[in-house]
Amino acid sequence: MPKSNFTYLYITNFWGVMNDNFLKTVACFIAISWVDIQWQSLIVSAAAGSLVLPYLIFSPLAARMTSIWSKKRIVIYCKIAEPLIMVIAVIGYMYQSVWIVILSILLMGLQSAIYSPAKYSLIRDIGGNEGISTGMGGMEAISFMAMLAGMVTASFLVDMIPISTIYICLFAFSILGLIFSFGIKAEETPENNIYPIEPISFIRTIHKKALEYKGLNSIIYTLSVFWWIAASLQIGLLIYCKQCLNLNSFDTGLMLSLAAVGITIGCVSAGYINKKHPLLWRIPLLGLALTILFIVMFACNLKPIPFTIVLFITAFTAGLFKLPLDTEIQKRVQGSTLNVILAYFNQVSFIFILLASVTFSLLCMFLSPKHLFLMLAIISFCAPIYLMINYKSLICHIFRDLLHLRYDIKISGIENLQTGNTLLVMPNHQAVVDPMILFAELYDYQLRPMVDEAYFKTALTRHVLGLFDSIEVPDLGKNRKGVEQAKQLTNIALDSLKRNWNVFFYPSGHITLDGVEHIGNRHLAYETCKELPENTTVIGIRTYGLWGSMWSKYSKKKTPNLAINLVKSIGFIISGIVFVIKRRPVTIKIEIITDKVMEWAKGDKRSFNTQLENYYNTPI
Repeated sequence: MPKSNFTYLYITNFWGVMNDNFLKTVACFIAISWVDIQWQSLIVSAAAGSLVLPYLIFSPLAARMTSIWSKKRIVIYCKIAEPLIMVIAVIGYMYQSVWIVILSILLMGLQSAIYSPAKYSLIRDIGGNEGISTGMGGMEAISFMAMLAGMVTASFLVDMIPISTIYICLFAFSILGLIFSFGIKAEETPENNIYPIEPISFIRTIHKKALEYKGLNSIIYTLSVFWWIAASLQIGLLIYCKQCLNLNSFDTGLMLSLAAVGITIGCVSAGYINKKHPLLWRIPLLGLALTILFIVMFACNLKPIPFTIVLFITAFTAGLFKLPLDTEIQKRVQGSTLNVILAYFNQVSFIFILLASVTFSLLCMFLSPKHLFLMLAIISFCAPIYLMINYKSLICHIFRDLLHLRYDIKISGIENLQTGNTLLVMPNHQAVVDPMILFAELYDYQLRPMVDEAYFKTALTRHVLGLFDSIEVPDLGKNRKGVEQAKQLTNIALDSLKRNWNVFFYPSGHITLDGVEHIGNRHLAYETCKELPENTTVIGIRTYGLWGSMWSKYSKKKTPNLAINLVKSIGFIISGIVFVIKRRPVTIKIEIITDKVMEWAKGDKRSFNTQLENYYNTPI
C-alpha cells in the first residue's frame, strides 16, 4: 500500500492531538496563575489526569462501538463533538474558572478515548499487515509532532497575544481535524466484539484474553511504563523548568517541544530500522541508555543548554524504545481482537499516565522536582528487565546474541523443521549450554522440552520453564519404580505429540561423560519411536564443538555449575570484545530421521539405542 493512503488519518490525528495538548498546556500556563503557588503542582497534575481519566472508564465502550459502527464514522462523530467542547473551554477561560477548564479537558479526554481504538485499528485496514510498521511509526511520529506543535503554540501565544486569539485557535484546530477526517479511506474488516463494557470487568476479561498471546501482557505493561515516563516528564518539566532552571513560559514550552521532536525523530527512525533490523531485541540496551541519561539529569547540575541536549537525546532514545513495542502488538494480534486489545492497552497505559500525575504530586510534597529524574532512572532500568524475563523470544534473542560473541555457530538443515508436521526433536547432549544454544536459535519452532520435575521446584526456574511451555516429567531417580515411571514418561511424550506439541528431549538424559553419546538402557526414545503417532516428523540434531568447553564434563567429576559458568562466560565475552579472542567453533546439523528411527524401532531396545548412539557419534 502506498504511504499516501495514511495521509488523511495522519492529519486528522495531528489536529486532534495538537488540540488536546494546546488546551492542556494553555491551562497549565494560564490557570495556574489563578491559584497560589502551593496549588500549582496540583493544577498541572489535575489537567494531565483529566485528559487520561476517560480512557480508564470508556475504553471498553470504545472497543464495543468499533465493532458495531464504521471506524471512520466513529472518528468523524468524535471530531464533530470537538468544537462543542471548545465552547465549554472558552467559557472557563472567560470566567477564569479552573474547574470549568478542567471539565473541558476531561471532555476532550472522553472524545479522544472514544475514537482511539478506531484510529489505530484503521492503520491495518489502510496499509494491510505489511504496512503496520510504517503506519505505526508514522502515527506515533505524527502524535509527538502534534504534541510538540500544541505545546510550542500554546507557550508562544500565552505571553504574546490576547486571550481571544487562544479561543480562535481552539476552534480552528478542532474544525481542521473534522474536515480532514472525511478524507479517510479504508477497507474495514467486520468486527465481532462481545466483551463487557464495564471497565473493571473489561480489563479483567481482556487480561485473560491477552494471555492467549504468550508475552503480550508484558509487552503492554512495558509500553505503558514508557507512557508513565513520558507523562512524568511532560508534567515535571513544566515545574522543573520554571522553579529550577528559571525559564519563562515560552522557554519552558520550547524545552518540552524539543523533547517531543526527539521522540518524533526516534519513532520515525525506529519505523524504518525495525523493518530490517527488529529493535525489540535491543529494548534492554535502550532501557539501560535511558537509565544512564536520567541519572546524568539528576546527578549533574546542568545549565539550560546542556540540559536541553541531554533531554533531546533521552527523548530520541525513548522513541526507539517505544515503536517496536507498538508494532509488536499489531503483529501479534490479528482480526477483530486487535480493537479489543488496543482498548485494553489504552486502559492500562492511561492507568500508568494517571499514575504519573499521582507520583509527581507525591514527589513534590516530600522532595525537589529534580528527584523526578532519579525515579525515572529506576523505572527505565526495571522495565526492560521485567520484559526480558517475561517474553520468550526476547530471552532467546539476547542469549543468541551473547552466545554468538563466544561461539562461532554454524547451523545446517534448519529447513527440515518446516515440514508442517508435529516435531519430535532428539539432540545429542555434549554440554550444559547446548539446550540454551538450540532454543535460542530455534525459538520460532515452539519446541516444548521435557524437563525433570526437580527443575520446577524454585520459582525462578519454574517461571522460565513455563515461558517455554516445558513438559514436566517425573524424576526417574526418585524411587525404585523405574519401569513404571519410564512407561509414564513415554505416555507423556506420546500424549504431547498427539496434541500436536513439538516435543524436545535428550535420549541420553544427561550430558556426555567422555565426549561420546551413551544412551545405555534408556527407554524413552525407543518406546516413543516404536509407537510414533501419525503426522510426526522425527528430527535428529547433532551438535559438535562443545566437548572440552567449560560447559562440558571434560576433566570434571561434577556437572558444571550453571551460575558460576554464566559469570565466567560474561568474562570471556568481555575479553573477546576487548582483546578479539577467537570464538569456539560450534556446528549443528539438523536432519529428518523419521524413516531411520522407525526402522530401528522394529528391533529391540538395545539395538535401537546402539544405532542411535552410532548416529550421534558419527564424526562431522
